Amino acid sequence: MTAIEQTEAARPRGTRLPRRARRNQLLGAAQEVFVAQGYHSAAMDDIAERAGVSKPVLYQHFPGKLDLYLALLDQHCEALIQAVRGALASTTDNKQRVRATMDAYFGYVEDEGGAFRLVFESDLTNEPAVRERVDKVTNECAEAICEVIVEDTGLSRAESMLLASGLGGLSQVVARSWLHSDRSVPREQAVQLLASLAWRGIAGFPLHGIEQRD
Repeated sequence: MTAIEQTEAARPRGTRLPRRARRNQLLGAAQEVFVAQGYHSAAMDDIAERAGVSKPVLYQHFPGKLDLYLALLDQHCEALIQAVRGALASTTDNKQRVRATMDAYFGYVEDEGGAFRLVFESDLTNEPAVRERVDKVTNECAEAICEVIVEDTGLSRAESMLLASGLGGLSQVVARSWLHSDRSVPREQAVQLLASLAWRGIAGFPLHGIEQRD
């Protein structure tokens, strides 16, 4: 059950929940409000109302709006990192790895909760704590991709990290562009197009000194 589903299940005011369930419910409500309104326009009153709790209950779990926002960022940054790592570990076929990784980004932005907006389209990126988390998810995804490139090619770590950053950035930007275009191209086709583009580039680097073929 997602955080937003937990919010729906637990919304009636006055319902007593275990602390962890209440926290998840509040995070789900906060996600809905932040995605819909942005950080600056959202108010703790809105989030408490959305969750069906009093403001004191909300403040028992999160001292302020920024604390709540950062907790959401931590949750959703980690979700993308794990999705990318899972995609890379899903096969030893590098062509399929590229496709799986691209698909992980598409799946992340397509999630109905819109959590990717908090990470990649935040109106609070000038806040150091937010910027730190956004940089972390970008860097950790690139590091995961980099490990595979280092292992499978003769490139240095620095060279591999540049390529990994390019692949990660390409995936994130194109996936968001696809979503904002109202998914005019079916996801399966969009992923395949992007994966073909990326593979044409990365396949040019020899696998352990042996030239790869299409």
